Amino acid sequence: MSELTQAQVEQAIAGYQDVYLETDYVAAKAVKAITINDASINVDLELGYPAAGVKTNIQQAITEQLSSIAGGRSITVNVGWKIAANAAQKDVENLTTVKNVIAVASGKGGVGKSTTAVNLALALVAEGASVGILDADIYGPSQSIMLGIAPGTRPEVKGEQFWMPVKAHGLQSMSMGYLVDENTAMVWRGPMAGSALQQMVNQTMWHDLDYLIVDMPPGTGDVQLTLSQKVPVAGALIVTTPQDIALLDARKGIEMFRKVEIPVLGVIENMSVHVCSECGHVEHLFGAGGGEEIAAQYDTKLLASLPLNLSIREQADSGLPTVAADPDGDIAAIYRDLARKLAAELDKKHKTQGFKKPNIVMYSD
Repeated sequence: MSELTQAQVEQAIAGYQDVYLETDYVAAKAVKAITINDASINVDLELGYPAAGVKTNIQQAITEQLSSIAGGRSITVNVGWKIAANAAQKDVENLTTVKNVIAVASGKGGVGKSTTAVNLALALVAEGASVGILDADIYGPSQSIMLGIAPGTRPEVKGEQFWMPVKAHGLQSMSMGYLVDENTAMVWRGPMAGSALQQMVNQTMWHDLDYLIVDMPPGTGDVQLTLSQKVPVAGALIVTTPQDIALLDARKGIEMFRKVEIPVLGVIENMSVHVCSECGHVEHLFGAGGGEEIAAQYDTKLLASLPLNLSIREQADSGLPTVAADPDGDIAAIYRDLARKLAAELDKKHKTQGFKKPNIVMYSD
C-alpha cells in the first residue's frame, strides 16, 4: 500500500469549501486530528457553528474528497462543533452563562419579527445548540403565547432575586408575559422599560447557553438603547419585508446599531413571496428585491427570504411554531439554513477579529 501523508490528506480536505464558512476546513482551522495507518484514515472536524442538519452531507463530501487518495483504506470522518463566545461591547461585561447574545430587531411593527425570532431560536436548537429566548418587547410580549406556555405561568424564583427560565420546545425562555397578567397594560416610561430589560437579562438564571436570542420591540427607542449600553450583544439581525416603508424603517434600525457599534450580521426578508395554495401562482405582494438591496447598501448579507404563508401564522398562534410543528417541512428548512448562516457569521467574526460585541437581529414588524 502506498504511503500517505498528513499533508496529502489536508490538501484533499481543502478541496471542499464549506458553504457557511465560505472557506475550506483547513483554512478555517476546523481539522482537529488526522490519523493514518495502513488500514484507515480518520479525520476529526470541529466546526464553530451547530450543524446537525448538514453533518451527514459534510461527512459524505469529505469522504469523497479523500477517496481518490485513500488507496483502499477505510475512511471515517467525525463532525462535531464547539461554539465560541464573542466579547461584549466596550465597558459591558459578558454574561457568565451566555456565550452569544443576538438581538432580533425591526424598524417597525408588523413584519413578523417575533415569529422569526422564535423559529430562529428553535432552528438553532434543532441544529444542536443550547439556546434561550428573551422577549424584550416589554409593552407587547408575545413569546409566551408562541411557545404555548399556559396562561398564568410564573417562573420559579431562586434566592428571592433570581428567576429560573421557563422551558418550552427545548428553549429556555423569559418574558414580561410571565411576570404580569396577560390583560395588564404596561403603562411605563422608557427608563422603566429599560430597567425591566436589564432585570430580565441579569436576574434570569440562564443555563450554559450558546445563544440567547433577544426578541426586540420595534423601533429605535429606550429598550434598544439600554440593550446597546447595558447588555453584551454579539450582533444584530434586521427583519424587514420588501415593502418600501418597511425598508425605510429597517435602514433606521441598521443606522442605530452602527452608531452604538453593534455589528449587523445580516438582513432577513420576511413575507418575500406568496404561493397560492390552490393554483401555485407565485406573487410578490409587497415588492421584490428589497432585502437584497438594503443588505448590499450596508455591506451585510441577506441571510434568508421567508414566504408569506398562512401556516407560519397559524402555528405560531397555536403555541407550536413552524420549526417545532413541521420540523421536516420546507419552511423549517429555511429557518434551519438561516440558523447555520447566522452561527457561521458569528464564528467567522470570532476567528478573524477576536472577541466582538454581541449581534442584534433586526426585524421590521
